[in-house]
Amino acid sequence: MLDRWTMPWSQAPLKRGAVLLARWRVRPVQITLAGFAIGMLAVPLLAAEAYALALMAILVNRLADGLDGALARHSGMGSDAGGFLDIVLDFLFYAAVVVGFALAEPSANALPAVILLFAFVGTGSSFLAFAIMAARHRLERPNFPHKAFFYLDGLTEGTETILAFVIFCLWPQAFPLLALIFAAACLLTATTRLWGGYRSLAAVKQDVPEAAGAHPKDSGEA
Repeated sequence: MLDRWTMPWSQAPLKRGAVLLARWRVRPVQITLAGFAIGMLAVPLLAAEAYALALMAILVNRLADGLDGALARHSGMGSDAGGFLDIVLDFLFYAAVVVGFALAEPSANALPAVILLFAFVGTGSSFLAFAIMAARHRLERPNFPHKAFFYLDGLTEGTETILAFVIFCLWPQAFPLLALIFAAACLLTATTRLWGGYRSLAAVKQDVPEAAGAHPKDSGEA
């Protein structure tokens, strides 16, 4: 929900960082992998209840996630391979942070963490499945032109997830309640994405010629 406002605001400082990194001949994939490695340090730090250090690792990961795309655009090194790697590592990182909180206090945090991971599956799968179909139909993405994938927005997006992780780290004792609240918001996002994505694709279906010999199940219909 907030990405459409935070992304334009963040582009200018990210571009300046990209210019500096380009002078040092840093490649976007190096930023992606380094950011992921640093972000994964949050898991053992959270498990050890070193929440301040974990928060630093999380924020560095998110900074790297913005810089790699900015660098790719500035240097002309953007590619589908880079976009694929970036989005997969993002989802792994999001799940890993939740696991870290579960490890910190298993008796109190494990069940809320599982519910939040379930909600993440809903938001992630609806996001990626629609991206595949949107690419097939060449749908436009006017709100998020810098994304490597078609970005089907919702109540909980990247900005909200970062804010949730920050709040989790600042008030770790409240993680069970906070995780359940965020999980409910994520499930609402998944529901609206399912509904909106289905309606969007149903509206363009008649414009795509049916492949010769296609089986009915290929279109997802019985």
